[in-house]
Amino acid sequence: MEQENKENGSQTQQKIAMRVSGVSITVNLVLSLFKLLAGILAHSGAMLSDAVHSASDVISTIVVIIGVKLSGKKSDAEHQYGHERLECVSAIILAGLLFATGVGIGMSGIKSILAGSKGQKIMEPGLLALIAAVVSIVTKEWMFWYTRAAAKKISSGALMADAWHHRSDALSSVGSFVGILGARLGCPIMDPIASVVICIFILKAAIDIFKDAIDRMVDHSCDEETEDKMRQAVLEVPGVKGVDVLQTRLFGSKIYVDLEISADGQQSLNDAHAIAERVHHMIENTFQDVKHCMVHVNPYTGK
Repeated sequence: MEQENKENGSQTQQKIAMRVSGVSITVNLVLSLFKLLAGILAHSGAMLSDAVHSASDVISTIVVIIGVKLSGKKSDAEHQYGHERLECVSAIILAGLLFATGVGIGMSGIKSILAGSKGQKIMEPGLLALIAAVVSIVTKEWMFWYTRAAAKKISSGALMADAWHHRSDALSSVGSFVGILGARLGCPIMDPIASVVICIFILKAAIDIFKDAIDRMVDHSCDEETEDKMRQAVLEVPGVKGVDVLQTRLFGSKIYVDLEISADGQQSLNDAHAIAERVHHMIENTFQDVKHCMVHVNPYTGK
């Protein structure tokens, strides 16, 4: 029954991730086409670059879908602990795409600055490009919060990476807006300067996503707050005299817990086992991200 509930929870998480990813792909395709047309009709290089950035989000979302699908596969003979770490691989790939996008935007901005310093004339963009930038900022910022909320709900690193990709696109559109507005006001150098600043934010987001994915790949422990809550919850279970050892490790979006508890050494093995079972079920039912909890019982020494 417990295993069935876990599997149902995993299926629910997949459904949420698939729904969010479907919305993301649809919005990005429409937005990319709109910005591409705006860039061409309004003669805006910044908006054309922004359109390419939005198109890259479609690719990243597809990577998320693949990662979530693979990580949700049931355990098998070759992978007895499941496939959750495949989502980490997906997040690492996304971090790489985000990093490459940031570098591309930064290099483009630097080239434009150098070209402007040499006296090369930059064509003034039309009003349509400015409108497209505003639409993009609002849309992508909404997508960031929408995807981020879903990622937190199902503890998905890949989906969180996709959320930050939306934020990077919003920042890119802010840069486009500033640059286009500046160009229309007679200061075209603002566009490439904004691009370089945006590049820094995008690179930081990529590094943070990469670090989080690596932590989940190498059995990094949970945060102290979560472990403290677990320890306190275990101590409240009837029959538990103390918590001797509490170890946690992240396994993709899930958590494995190893516990050593103290109990009355004079009681029967059946009674000690019953206490361990209560602790086991309490941890797995209370902390939804816990995939498995192993409990060992030590005789209480009074120390």
